[in-house]
Amino acid sequence: MAQILLNAATATGASAAWQERDTVPRYTYGYRSFQAKGTVASSTGASVILIEVSDDGTNYITLGTITLVLGTSATSDGFACANSWEYYRANISSISGSTATVTVYMKG
Repeated sequence: MAQILLNAATATGASAAWQERDTVPRYTYGYRSFQAKGTVASSTGASVILIEVSDDGTNYITLGTITLVLGTSATSDGFACANSWEYYRANISSISGSTATVTVYMKG
């Protein structure tokens, strides 16, 4: 089952960190996928979401960037990678549009 890093976020900022130790090991060998989806109430908008990682839970670096062009129908994009970081979080660096919302999932 996928973890929800951000749920219907409407503003810039980082999610709470998800830590590898928070779950029972599933032996996925560090494979992770990240997916963001978003919508606006009318017209169009945009959002840039940074997927950030850390081994100490304090100093984060960007693992990847998801850029969405938002519309009234949900748009979605994502990426997959193999890694072994201890902490993961989503950070919305920009969001625009009428009542724009973004949800970010992580699986692995």
